[in-house]
Amino acid sequence: MRASAFLLSAATFAIAVPASAQDVPTTPAEAQVPAQGTANAAVGEQTSDATDADTTRAAAQAPLNAGDIVVTATRRAERLSDVPIAVSAIGQESLQNSGATDIRALGQLAPSLLVSSTGSEANASARIRGIGTVGDNPGLESSVAVFIDGVYRSRTGSGLNDLGEVDRIEVLRGPQGTLFGRNASAGLINIITKAPSYTFGGYGEATYGNYNNVRLAGAVTGPIIPDMLAFRIDGVFNKRDGFLYDVVNNTDYNDRNRYFVRGQLLFEPSSDIAVRLIGDFTRRDEKCCGAVYVDLREKIDPTPGVPGDFAINPAGNRIVQVMQQLGAVFPSAGDPYNRRIANSPGRAYGNVTKDYGGSMQIDWNLGGASLTSITAYREYKSGNAADIDYGSLDIGYRDDDGNAFRQFHTFTQELRLQGSAFDGKLDWLVGGFYSNEDLVVRDNLQFGSQYGLFAACRIVATVNPAAALRSTTPGSGCLSPIGQGALTQQLGAAAPLIIGNLRRLSTLNNLGDTRADYYQDSENYAAFTHNIFRLTDTISITAGLRYTREQKAFRAFFNNTNTLCPQLQAGTAQGGLGGLLANPALASLAGGIITLGCTGNSSSALNALNLNDSFKEDQLTGTGVLSWKPNNNWLVYASYSRGYKAGGYNLDRSDLGTALFPRSNADVRNLRFDPELVNAYEAGFKFTSADFTLNVAAFRSDFDNFQLNTFNGTNFVVENIGSCSTSLNGGDRDASATTGACTSDVKFGVRSQGVEVEAGLYPARNFSVNMGYTFADTRLRRNLVGSAAGAPLDPALFLLPGNQLSNAPRNVVTLSASWTPELGSSGLSALFYADGRMSSDYNTGSDLFFEKEQDGFFVANARIGLRGPNRAWAVEAWVMNLFDQDYQQVAFNAPFQGAGSQGQVQRFGGVGNQIFTSYLGEPRTYGLTLRTRF
Repeated sequence: MRASAFLLSAATFAIAVPASAQDVPTTPAEAQVPAQGTANAAVGEQTSDATDADTTRAAAQAPLNAGDIVVTATRRAERLSDVPIAVSAIGQESLQNSGATDIRALGQLAPSLLVSSTGSEANASARIRGIGTVGDNPGLESSVAVFIDGVYRSRTGSGLNDLGEVDRIEVLRGPQGTLFGRNASAGLINIITKAPSYTFGGYGEATYGNYNNVRLAGAVTGPIIPDMLAFRIDGVFNKRDGFLYDVVNNTDYNDRNRYFVRGQLLFEPSSDIAVRLIGDFTRRDEKCCGAVYVDLREKIDPTPGVPGDFAINPAGNRIVQVMQQLGAVFPSAGDPYNRRIANSPGRAYGNVTKDYGGSMQIDWNLGGASLTSITAYREYKSGNAADIDYGSLDIGYRDDDGNAFRQFHTFTQELRLQGSAFDGKLDWLVGGFYSNEDLVVRDNLQFGSQYGLFAACRIVATVNPAAALRSTTPGSGCLSPIGQGALTQQLGAAAPLIIGNLRRLSTLNNLGDTRADYYQDSENYAAFTHNIFRLTDTISITAGLRYTREQKAFRAFFNNTNTLCPQLQAGTAQGGLGGLLANPALASLAGGIITLGCTGNSSSALNALNLNDSFKEDQLTGTGVLSWKPNNNWLVYASYSRGYKAGGYNLDRSDLGTALFPRSNADVRNLRFDPELVNAYEAGFKFTSADFTLNVAAFRSDFDNFQLNTFNGTNFVVENIGSCSTSLNGGDRDASATTGACTSDVKFGVRSQGVEVEAGLYPARNFSVNMGYTFADTRLRRNLVGSAAGAPLDPALFLLPGNQLSNAPRNVVTLSASWTPELGSSGLSALFYADGRMSSDYNTGSDLFFEKEQDGFFVANARIGLRGPNRAWAVEAWVMNLFDQDYQQVAFNAPFQGAGSQGQVQRFGGVGNQIFTSYLGEPRTYGLTLRTRF
């Protein structure tokens, strides 16, 4: 950690001396203000440690609807109906009813939010209004930021941990930066956990469900020194069988085996100061994430030269057939939702994830102003061992020898000073933020024990499918005498050289990285202000600004055992693959196949390429809001905001040098991508009455340099998507990597626009219905380029221009209903609850290949229960994904297993034999939960 971090932290501690907490906007006590349900749900019971008893009694007697939920989305404790921004608030009771234990299930209650996990839960993807960051590439920060108890979590995956008991979760839409320490370009998830209480109490719950799901959770809180020092301890243990079964290794994948503990101290030495200390630790030892085969077909062009059509090859997919002859099995073929997978023998992977840290929040009333300081340090480490090809053929793997992981060390410091002036006409806030993050990605990606023969046979299958399938004699495979004869007949005089090269290629097994290290050190400084001017009793103007200074340093070092690589790279004179590379039909395929793991600036320097680079950038962003509240029931507002997400480095080899010869340290510049900027506009209104609430917002956001992360079957490719102000004449929709450069201005490349509606009905105190609808037209523009400088778009992204962004459904509808009738005069009550989310079609792949499309689907949850007097105990039966809806989270190109998609065949002709795999959504689960509260 740099010295500046220590100095800023020391300065914070130095000013933490006693003073009054009555007006502190985000004290631990105010964080306890409950919000049951979604943004349209009833306020529940007030907690016993609220700082203002009159406020507590007034809130408890107020009509129970969403307008009375108190949130801190503006860093001020305000009724939700008075906040002129689009925000959903989801309380603990709604989270329990919906079965949410992490942020994934929030989408059932917040229609603008979509959360998915892919190849690793270390870097999940959260999207708001169709905008987010695709996971699995830790070099990219999240477009949707996650805060837990005021502490920024550097990647969305940390929100996939069990959260313990929370007070509420706020989902803010649109750019953030003038209110929260860390900037975010698309939105923010703000999680506020339960704070310690001066009244002794706690809860416990036990759950058992199908898949042998066991979950135990509980907390205890109380005073250490009455009215001065209180404690709270939360703990969760969860173990469950996996949803996928590996038929080769006789084990399950996507299981649960985790525990979580959080300890807190609340120290209030006087009425003027509050100090909240939090420490937490999460450990997961789970096999995540398995993938099923979803498309094994080979697409061909039935009428060469006529674009727009394709057909399925009746002879089958040559890549599948090559794999089968080498012993591969496809247990999910034809039915991916049988949830059967087949990983390489002896390579059933589990990874350990540890996420822990501590924070200190100090709230100090200075009389005319209040100061908040949040100091935090966190560490996150997740193993990354995997069978990267997701199949039983041993093509590639990351070993579990400790040299495959991603790790974050993050220090953050936030300071906010706020108060009022001019007899309450001005609410002002100024703040500063500092973060220091060290990111390490260690990789040991290696070719598998069957890679060489598979790669050779794949090349042969491209030349002559029949020859590739002639024989699979051990040690020779498609290079048997019969296969060689077929190749000789096909290739003529070039055959001996090519066959010799293929024999050499077939020995490329169990070689590659033993340790490749990527380091990214980030330092962020920011100053921000957010001010509300009350021009009249009903009209207010909000103005906010933020200045951000970001600097990043990158290093990479490689250790590799691929001694075969220089021989394969050699030309004809040296007996290498010159014959293959001289064949135009095979050069690209052969180059891509042999160079995984090749690193160096010459044909023999595998370990000589040590990379270094750094950059600095700064950005001025801000917001302006005009709001009008003609009476207590109505709020009308319009806003503009500009958001920013930092640039960084693609922590992958995708753009290091040419296909065959990485050149020099200068190649690291190809890994750099630019910052993402957004101009966002919003207008809306909120209506609140005793039995009805309605929030409507219309929005438009234009994203410059949108950071698109795409997996192409071998590497992750990050491009800054922009739109050329003049026509590219189809250069962004062809198969060339050189056409489509922009020589004029580059404009924004992605626009998200639409309407959000949230409504709540409360005809009785124990009955509520909440509805949400989001229409989000999140579309890429035409004439797309791949950088701010106007570089041509990657040819694999030719389907993007003019189409809806991936993982961005145009229509989402959510509905939840809760009824808690009293059962006689005994104090007993019942619970009847159901929720549902209906989503329209969307594509799950960044390249929008047709094979990755997800049809519209509907997921419902339900819960019934019996509760004792004052809810001292409860027994609840529940089911999630009630109708066992089949759907996928993300589909992707199975690594190395073919090339070409349906779209490419339709547009350019040729053959598309790429195999596609997918991470599935969870099946139906059900169980019984027992609760007690004391």
